[in-house]
Amino acid sequence: MPNATIRPEEAAHFGKLASEWWDPHGSSAMLHKLNPIRLGFIRDAVDGHWHTDRLAMKPLAGRRALDVGCGAGLLCEPLARLGAHVTGVDAAPENIAAATAHATGSGLAIDYRCGDLAKLGLGGFDLVTSMEVIEHVADKQGFVNALAGALAPGGLMVLSTPNRTTQSRLFLVEGAERLGMVPRGTHHWDDFITPDELRELLRNAGLTIGEPQGISWSPTQGLHLSGDMALNYILTARKG
Repeated sequence: MPNATIRPEEAAHFGKLASEWWDPHGSSAMLHKLNPIRLGFIRDAVDGHWHTDRLAMKPLAGRRALDVGCGAGLLCEPLARLGAHVTGVDAAPENIAAATAHATGSGLAIDYRCGDLAKLGLGGFDLVTSMEVIEHVADKQGFVNALAGALAPGGLMVLSTPNRTTQSRLFLVEGAERLGMVPRGTHHWDDFITPDELRELLRNAGLTIGEPQGISWSPTQGLHLSGDMALNYILTARKG
């Protein structure tokens, strides 16, 4: 059996926030601000990978998508609206319950599962996403191997995570948590992973990555994609 990647204390921490995931002014407010940036990157990556029409309403029609560490479904639901048959996986049963209830209320058929991805046997997916999750897992290589195992031949993976820099310690941990922008205990700076470290993990799993892009913040632009990866970054990966 593969090593477990779930940290029970991390699952418990995020499970306690389940009732607030969909509140744009609650404990997940930062995720609501970050989600459009992620979605824009994913949409561009999907169009580039499968050469879909950039004006198409459902570029993922007929494709299977998997979001790992899905929380209450903030990314799963837009992926479903883009036409995908979506499966969401999370370690916290409270999150899965909240995600299922919200999808039902939104009229979306999303398959939510609770557990460790490597042990669920879900098969292959055309699109695999995992946003701000790898920094929370116990076995990073095991987690990346499980993601790679869920990616179908010719598929596309999209990952995002905070970088381990002086700036991220200052702004994402000490600043954001002290100011109440994210709940206390959400981030553990020592578990953040650099782009070079993530590239090596992906390479070990038989994946190659595209050029990472930074997710930055400025007073004039707010959160936006940029070449500055000091705080957070997002990238694609493919098999081979």
